[in-house]
Amino acid sequence: MALNKRALDLAPEGDWFTSSYSNNGGNCVKVAALTSAVGVCDSKQTNGPALAVRPEAWKAFIASVA
Repeated sequence: MALNKRALDLAPEGDWFTSSYSNNGGNCVKVAALTSAVGVCDSKQTNGPALAVRPEAWKAFIASVA
């Protein structure tokens, strides 16, 4: 389900938040809880490219980097 869209096409600006897994060193990831997916985008590009991934894929990703 990796949909390539602009961040604001997936969710309104207020729905995006900086992931708690970001290291605050300027390389942050923003995420948004969508109806049936998790939106992921670069925090420096507010309306740049974004991905929508299945929740299971997001959980597996987080488990692999935690």
